[in-house]
Amino acid sequence: MRFPVPPVMVRLIAAPLLRSLSRSWRFRTVGEERWKAAVADPRPFVFVLWHESILPLLWWHRDQGIAVVVSQGREGKYVGDYASRLGYRLIPGSSSRGGPRALLGAVRMLEEGATVAITPDGPKGPRREMKPGAVQAAQRAGAQLVPLHAVARPAWRAGSWDRLTIPKPRAEVVVGYGEPFVVGAGDDAVLEGVDRCRVAMATLEEEILTL
Repeated sequence: MRFPVPPVMVRLIAAPLLRSLSRSWRFRTVGEERWKAAVADPRPFVFVLWHESILPLLWWHRDQGIAVVVSQGREGKYVGDYASRLGYRLIPGSSSRGGPRALLGAVRMLEEGATVAITPDGPKGPRREMKPGAVQAAQRAGAQLVPLHAVARPAWRAGSWDRLTIPKPRAEVVVGYGEPFVVGAGDDAVLEGVDRCRVAMATLEEEILTL
């Protein structure tokens, strides 16, 4: 007879196992001076990253007081458990559930001077489809946008919509940072910001893969 594992038990077990795996990863960076320029700027900033790369990036930027938008669904709770153990502040909500609440929470954090991380294709995709929430939050708070991406070799790929990257033990993880930029006023500026983020993320991935 099979006994299903309660979701609460999965949540209790998954985060410690993932933390143990994360300790074995080996990191290097591309464009780190771009991130440092954003940090030196008095304006806060939003990290924009694809949902698929969230696990290694959460580990790399741990214990920096970053606020991350997490889904209110079951998968979001798993990510939230892991993130909170790594020193992140959680902003509940997503593009499909609690979207306005997440946007207001992100703007509030930015206005307080915090860094916010948003996955604009989460929590359910489509994969790498750039939704406008991150750009809107940055616009309202007068914040910068910083594209962020990671590529791991070797890695597992989950069968989920985002093809979640799970670096294997002792994997090399290359973290790349794009050029910071700001968004002007108006709806047209949001659309331009979304396009700019999309292009920047593609360019950043090409830069990483050529190493």
